[in-house]
Amino acid sequence: MIDSEPKIKVALLQKCPESRLKLEGTFFLPDGRAITGELSARAENGQIVLADSACREIIRQKEILLNPGTSSDTFFTVLNVKIGIDFHWQRIQEQSFRGALLLSMVGRNDFHLINVVPLEDYLASVISSEMSADAPLEFLKAQAVTARSWLVAMLAKKKAPRQTLTGMSDENEIIVWQDVNDHEGFDVCADDHCQRYQGITRIVSENVARAIDATRGLFLVFDGDICDARYYKCCGGQTEIFPSAWENRSVAYLQSITDSERTHPPVQSEKDAADWLTSRPSAYCNTADAELLGRILPAFDRETLHFYRWQAAYGREELEAILCKKSGIDFGDLQHIIPIERGPSGRICKLKIIGSKKTVVVGKELEIRRWLSESHLLSSAFIVAVEHDMDGRIKRFIFHGGGWGHGVGLCQIGAAVMASQGQPTEKILAHYFTDAILKKLY
Repeated sequence: MIDSEPKIKVALLQKCPESRLKLEGTFFLPDGRAITGELSARAENGQIVLADSACREIIRQKEILLNPGTSSDTFFTVLNVKIGIDFHWQRIQEQSFRGALLLSMVGRNDFHLINVVPLEDYLASVISSEMSADAPLEFLKAQAVTARSWLVAMLAKKKAPRQTLTGMSDENEIIVWQDVNDHEGFDVCADDHCQRYQGITRIVSENVARAIDATRGLFLVFDGDICDARYYKCCGGQTEIFPSAWENRSVAYLQSITDSERTHPPVQSEKDAADWLTSRPSAYCNTADAELLGRILPAFDRETLHFYRWQAAYGREELEAILCKKSGIDFGDLQHIIPIERGPSGRICKLKIIGSKKTVVVGKELEIRRWLSESHLLSSAFIVAVEHDMDGRIKRFIFHGGGWGHGVGLCQIGAAVMASQGQPTEKILAHYFTDAILKKLY
């Protein structure tokens, strides 16, 4: 357990050979020199070269720390930040940040660009980046507690023996999951792999400031430990269990629950999955209220119009090409796509792909989503329909799916809808995190 607010190292750019920066206000080098204005940074012969707008070298070191002056108006801007990496909302943005700037060499040709920032300041941006800053206050408070708990639990986990991109693989079965303690040299990245963090680029509303202030130092705790509190966009009506997405262990506070006041039975068979995913049962996250979604979701997430139930269709040859590109495996003529194992939300954690040249079982949920899309499918909760041509050959695969994200823990859209209905933070968190309690630690 912690008893004071830590500082967080957030990688804004990872393993980049060069970057352009702008310092607004005065920053200080370790030798006391003050610098401001436009800068460039590049990797050269195992060191980072920092230069001014006239290309005059300022400093050359393996690690360069720029500390801000005391003015509250001091911040820095990074001109080439990629967000939504490999997802369908990927784009390049110019983003601004408060706190210190750390440039740290990786190998001989690349460096990390890292923001060093107090946890609560970091969270204010996370809340405004993950969801709209105009979302209901009780939801923002629930999101703040969830994100704070996940982050500190993850920092503790990183101190344990390192787990990298993890899984089991042979020529017939590839089971892969990712977790954030594969990062070295910093605590978290600034993108969806960890938590979205877009600095002061995202407008921090009065509601966000109130949410951070009201929950400062407040954590979800279970059995004496801070909860590894996961979250995502939309569960699709039923939340998922931890081992469907990550290692095979049960987490008591991350159980599958129905996202409504009425309990639905979990998915236990392919018939259950078909019935569930081709219907639209009532749930908090089952909303098409444009005004409400406009207050909940950031602008680029509102580009995803269908998330509670969705459809993705591919021509057979198109899907063969995607599979070859994303998996590195030539399956030949694609013959069958068969769910082998599902979690209680209907999310597939093992999927058999049968081709004329190769048959492979793939998991877990994120790897399945990655293999079956140029970016990622919204979730792995889907059933497969097949269309044939006049000669009986497979013409098209259609995925009928539900939900957006891994489904474990807090359903952001469901939680925001609960808040819009007047439900308090404590009830929202109790709904998604079974038997966890709230505890103020600093």
